[in-house]
Amino acid sequence: MNKVSNFTEGKIFSPLLKFVIPILMALFLQTMYGAVDLLIVGQFGNAADVSAVSTGSQVMMGVTSMITGLTMGITILIGQKLGEGKRKDAGNVVGSGISIFAVMAVIITILVVTFSSSIATFMHAPTEAFNSTVSYIRICGAGTIFVISYNVIGGVFRGLGDSKTPLITVGIACVVNIIGDLVFVGIFKMAATGAAFATVLAQSTSVILSIILIKRRGLPFDFSLKSINFHKNITAQIIKYGAPIALQDVLVNLSFLVIMIIGNSMGVVASAGIGVAEKLVGFIMLIPMAFAQGVSAFVAQNYGAKKYDRSKKVLMYSLLASLTCGVVMFYITFFHGNLLSGLFSKDEAVILASWDYMKAYGIDCLLTAIMFSMVGYFNGCGRTTFVMIQGIIGAFCVRIPMSFVMSKLEPVSLFKVGLATPMSTFVQIILCVSFFVYFSKQLSKEDVCLDIREEVQI
Repeated sequence: MNKVSNFTEGKIFSPLLKFVIPILMALFLQTMYGAVDLLIVGQFGNAADVSAVSTGSQVMMGVTSMITGLTMGITILIGQKLGEGKRKDAGNVVGSGISIFAVMAVIITILVVTFSSSIATFMHAPTEAFNSTVSYIRICGAGTIFVISYNVIGGVFRGLGDSKTPLITVGIACVVNIIGDLVFVGIFKMAATGAAFATVLAQSTSVILSIILIKRRGLPFDFSLKSINFHKNITAQIIKYGAPIALQDVLVNLSFLVIMIIGNSMGVVASAGIGVAEKLVGFIMLIPMAFAQGVSAFVAQNYGAKKYDRSKKVLMYSLLASLTCGVVMFYITFFHGNLLSGLFSKDEAVILASWDYMKAYGIDCLLTAIMFSMVGYFNGCGRTTFVMIQGIIGAFCVRIPMSFVMSKLEPVSLFKVGLATPMSTFVQIILCVSFFVYFSKQLSKEDVCLDIREEVQI
């Protein structure tokens, strides 16, 4: 049987790191799906092929981020139920989650496959890369069921405090993806189409392995086919917690799609440059993302157990560790981004364009270290509506308008366009700090009320 990790007692920093590191490694390997596609296509194809994969994978990243955001509702709710000592409810949380995402899988698959050409048109895919972009999106869209299944299973494991099992499954799947890319792209010369097939094959492998592990180990609560249902209150809570995060993630990714559109309109070199940079940024931002997920699960249990001061300590430790890593990533990205870009393309013009864009993200490394940890804290406390609001403000009030303005300033450069991202993160930090002060006062009042009730009972 799987054991539940108890985050409500004992030390904080070392258990937090032990929990976050497997999450980080799993995110790294999951990010490798798209990165390996681009890496191998970049070595065996041309700029048009790179543009097709970068644009198509950016679209699918938007779909994945929405799913990941919604599965956070499962992670948070399972963590809170365990913190409250209500293990029986945890099985119904899983059952409701499966029901919700089964419906989503059907809808998303139909929409993406049917409108793949329209999506490529909306993305302003360069003419030379248009057909390949459509093919990549359509094939990956057909495999949406595997993306959803993996994220649901991962959400359950994180809620249980188990970050190692998803790491094992995604690690094996990543190997499958690399082999698939080498075969389809390197040997059969299928370019973007082959990369898409390899990605779907890897995702399906990950899901199958996860299901096998669950059957062998079992779950630390009652769960059967009867549990798979739309349990009214639990379904509502999953949506309540997950929908704001999902909506925020979708809209934030939409803002990055807008930047991709701006880059596509600047020509195939700029398009490929941004595509390479975005793939690298996906790796650069893994550390703050891992801490955000780790803090969410850690805080959810403590918040459920009403250990509010301990929840704040989790946040402080996360900020310290994440910011330390952020300084290192800033140096590497800002001063040596050309070496990183050279891994994904042999075209010197694409490498320089990518490095120019990435310099702005070097600055953002320092800011996201703060912002992501705070977002993880608020998610764990169930304050996902605020997380949605600050994300939307950052995306639509700062990132999109500033990227558009920067693209019009002469001389036009991808660095200027990229600066819209750290600008939006800075605004989001201000919002997060302000809400943290307000929320802390609310928790202090609740602590006082709890103390009074305990004294009355005595």
